[in-house]
Amino acid sequence: MKAIMTVIGKDKVGIIAKVSTVLAESNVNILDISQTILQEYFTMMMLVDLAEMNKDLAELRKILNYIGKKMELSITVQHEKIFRAMHRID
Repeated sequence: MKAIMTVIGKDKVGIIAKVSTVLAESNVNILDISQTILQEYFTMMMLVDLAEMNKDLAELRKILNYIGKKMELSITVQHEKIFRAMHRID
């Protein structure tokens, strides 16, 4: 299963390191990544592969939510099909 992950918040040292460490420890593969700084705001979007993940999605979200609160970030993980359906233009 693939998912879209977004990370948004004020730029600070360690955002990429913290998020990618959680993903690596969870055996989640980053397939594609885009990141930028918009003024002082850090934004990152990733396509991740959850097929080999060693925990369930709810547990991963809980860990990422904890990191998000600690670092004042918004971190979301959505199944790729849901993301595509929500952002489709007909």
